Amino acid sequence: MLLENLPEDLQRDIRRHLFKFIKKVWIFHLMDEHILDAVCEKLKQKIYIKGSEVLYAGGLVEKMVFIVRGKLESIGLDGTMVALSEGNVCGEELLTWFLEHSSVSKDGRKIKISGQRLISNRTIRCLTNVEAFSLSAADLEQVTSLFARNLRNPLVQGAIRYQSPYWRAIAATRIQVAWRYRQKCLKHSKTSRSNHS
Repeated sequence: MLLENLPEDLQRDIRRHLFKFIKKVWIFHLMDEHILDAVCEKLKQKIYIKGSEVLYAGGLVEKMVFIVRGKLESIGLDGTMVALSEGNVCGEELLTWFLEHSSVSKDGRKIKISGQRLISNRTIRCLTNVEAFSLSAADLEQVTSLFARNLRNPLVQGAIRYQSPYWRAIAATRIQVAWRYRQKCLKHSKTSRSNHS
């Protein structure tokens, strides 16, 4: 509320100073200053206590959480565990989801696809007390609609997909499943060849 009475350029400079940690978050490292300013306008400070759940499997993903201090664990439906700490983000799948589920009409306006919501396939639990900043789904949707072209940049998409502990764990699991399936197929083909000879 104190910031609202100041000139807009001063507000922006103060927000940039207060939220300079956001540049440490891999998703925002490659993004334009305009996107960062829009995100910083919407961030809200959050504190989670040890043992609390930030997201839970089967629940709606309603926010992105940027971890400033503390340790968390991400537990997938398949039991895959990933450690999260300072500089990591949880709920980043929401950003990708908004980009994939936004449509644009012929006149250039965004069409909202109603009734669709993102369901979490993991539980994020605090291992220690956690200080974080949160960006609600509604605020994130507004930012993605304004800056969709910038967020679709292949470098930004790569940062979202390839540097996220969440997406890395999913990729590792899928690679392991594919490898086991291939080994099983090779073993089956060897045994069938030996039976025919």
